[in-house]
Amino acid sequence: MVIDKREKEGIVIFDVEGEIKRSDVPDVTLHDRVKTELDEGRRFILLNFEKVGFIDSFGVGEILASYISTHNLGGKLKLARISKKLTLVFQVTMLTKVLDIFEDEDAALRSFLRD
Repeated sequence: MVIDKREKEGIVIFDVEGEIKRSDVPDVTLHDRVKTELDEGRRFILLNFEKVGFIDSFGVGEILASYISTHNLGGKLKLARISKKLTLVFQVTMLTKVLDIFEDEDAALRSFLRD
């Protein structure tokens, strides 16, 4: 898994690529990266999953932990560009009821401005 960071209009965007699974746990996890941003005072985080092909229960846990950490500090964590395959994972785990998920990045960015 590769995680690239960029910022747009005060929103931290993580472009995630590859598979998010326990067997490929990097030295720094997605949740670690989100916590670093939160520690630096950033509260609006968008996860771009356009290039994520697979996620297992470890990955779901990373996303949920990231959401909880952000929410507990009064921030917002949203997802964009998830595949139909990943959408099924989020539906089965009921995360579609918890997370704000957008089809494209622009819609997600606009939603931060409305909040």
